[in-house]
Amino acid sequence: MKDLEKLVSEAHADRSRLADPAHREAVLQTIEALDKGQLRVATPPDEPDGSWTTHAWITQAVLLYFGLRGMEKIEVGPFEFHDKLPLKRDLDKAGVRVVPPGTARYGAFMEEGSVLMPGFVNIGAYVGRGAMVDTWVTVGSCAQIGRDVHLAGGVGIGGVLEPPGATPVVIEDGCFIGSRSVVVDGVRVRRGAVLGANVVLTSSMAIIDVTGSEPREYRGEVPERAVVIPGTRPKRFAAGEYGVPCALIIGTRKESTDRKTSLNEVLRDFKVSV
Repeated sequence: MKDLEKLVSEAHADRSRLADPAHREAVLQTIEALDKGQLRVATPPDEPDGSWTTHAWITQAVLLYFGLRGMEKIEVGPFEFHDKLPLKRDLDKAGVRVVPPGTARYGAFMEEGSVLMPGFVNIGAYVGRGAMVDTWVTVGSCAQIGRDVHLAGGVGIGGVLEPPGATPVVIEDGCFIGSRSVVVDGVRVRRGAVLGANVVLTSSMAIIDVTGSEPREYRGEVPERAVVIPGTRPKRFAAGEYGVPCALIIGTRKESTDRKTSLNEVLRDFKVSV
């Protein structure tokens, strides 16, 4: 992998090196390794409180791969596409369910047991075992989706390619992301968290825990097992005071129950719309 990293980084610094077969092959091998799950754009921490590590050279390989590919017509039964990137193949061998017209691009990894309804998974993304990518969900480039995650209908998970090394969106194991929610800009949603319908999270959006006697504010990260709904808070402008969007943590998902029971309790106890 060190050899691949060196060659890819050299080619990214000087695109003329792509004329050299060794540099071209390094890019192609990197994308193939992404497609097979042998590499990830970002890797989880060894300790629960650690940070994810982003590998800039892998994102560089994705950008270079676009430059190596030409436009081509892709025919899949009655469907026709015209694009630079091929579609992901051998889904049956991988044990992945994709419902027409769900689309996963080559260079995205979907672990055995994951499901893609008619949505979209972009190159560089990682989707863990047991994850449900529901109808009209977009999983952006390089986004990291953990195991047993449910992305409900119409969810938008933002992608990132530039600048290389920018932190991708991370949805950790066991999370539930409610319908029409949007998570972008490198936000990390920690294990077991639940976002209600229409929650919007960016790195600058205030995430306010209102469960205690005093508010506690987070940015760019949702704590483990937090239950989050959309909210507003007042802000004064020159033209007057208006409500600006924020997200509210209104409770904590119980750790003592399994995911299914816990989710049902969340929906019942906190009256969260999904």
